[in-house]
Amino acid sequence: MENPITEIRERTDCHCHILPGIDDGAVDLSDSIVLSERLVEFGYRRAICTSHRNHLYHNTPEIIMKQYHILKDELERRNIPLEIIPSMEYRIIEETWPEVLEKGWLMPWEGNHILVELPISNPSRIGDLDPAEEIRSLLGNGYTPVLAHPERYLWCSEHHYHKYKDAGALFQRNVGALEGMYGEKVSQRAEYLLGEGMYDLVATDLHSLKYADYFMKIGFGCETATS
Repeated sequence: MENPITEIRERTDCHCHILPGIDDGAVDLSDSIVLSERLVEFGYRRAICTSHRNHLYHNTPEIIMKQYHILKDELERRNIPLEIIPSMEYRIIEETWPEVLEKGWLMPWEGNHILVELPISNPSRIGDLDPAEEIRSLLGNGYTPVLAHPERYLWCSEHHYHKYKDAGALFQRNVGALEGMYGEKVSQRAEYLLGEGMYDLVATDLHSLKYADYFMKIGFGCETATS
């Protein structure tokens, strides 16, 4: 399927965890450099660095910007041709999302895109929040919400997906989801969403070399980034 978003092309990875030492992605700067090099090998020239903001990782814009500058300077020093953009992956749960909104910690990338996610396996953490309402609120405030890896929310029903899509969220599929990286049930869910035409974007959600090695195993490259 073609990517309808002019601001985000196939040479941009809009979901990755390569900033050093602040979530479950790159462990340190050395790790960040290796992962950045792998993104370049896959054909990417830009990466939106979407470090987690959730109940486990209490990142703030200050923390993000500090690590962003550390990585940016090192990429430039090594002449690695990857432009990085600082942002976050925001989990819509009662423990963290209201604080993000209250303190103005949204870090959009061009087109005012914001990457949001839901709990993978424990939807009770959403509490009294209605993700569809939060999506509509983001749109109403001029943002473009992107729902990360909806295929991984196995607790979601078809009704949930259509509700979030109708609310205005773009759907982002993870590389490897169709091929079995996250298990058979996630693959089946990804096939359903693809068949329904719900996906707008594909991204790596790169956390480690284990991810990168799997991408190479399935023959991933930018020529497949929007398919």
